[in-house]
Amino acid sequence: MANVSPTRGDMTSHPDVSEMRDRYARMLGGRDVTLLDGPVFLLGLYCAVSPWILHYTTSQPALVTHNLVVGIAIGLLALGFTRAPERMYGLSWAFCAIGVWMIIAPWVVGDSPDAGVVVNNIIIGALAVILGLMCAGTAAKSAPRS
Repeated sequence: MANVSPTRGDMTSHPDVSEMRDRYARMLGGRDVTLLDGPVFLLGLYCAVSPWILHYTTSQPALVTHNLVVGIAIGLLALGFTRAPERMYGLSWAFCAIGVWMIIAPWVVGDSPDAGVVVNNIIIGALAVILGLMCAGTAAKSAPRS
């Protein structure tokens, strides 16, 4: 066993210093996109509750269910981005696809939606596309090159 007594003041002579540096670099390696996890989660939360905020629960029941399910899916993606970023940032493109779907959903899922419902979904969809592109770009930039 290595002598790791508290009398030494620096870590440079520690027997596992190279392994600790490598582990630290691996842990921080793909986390350039940390600032996007929160906005993605908040977007999913808003998407899920937006029918009740904008009061279209009775006029568009299909869109209420749709936005709730898609909002939960976006929130789960955000939690995945936070928990296992090295495995989840490949789904950034799927997040962009969800954004495009949110833009066209009022006409596909809804029943002659009014302007407020359409604008709400377009804003949510555009933000999802923008955040998804930012996640994908950051993940591609921080991916290890071989």
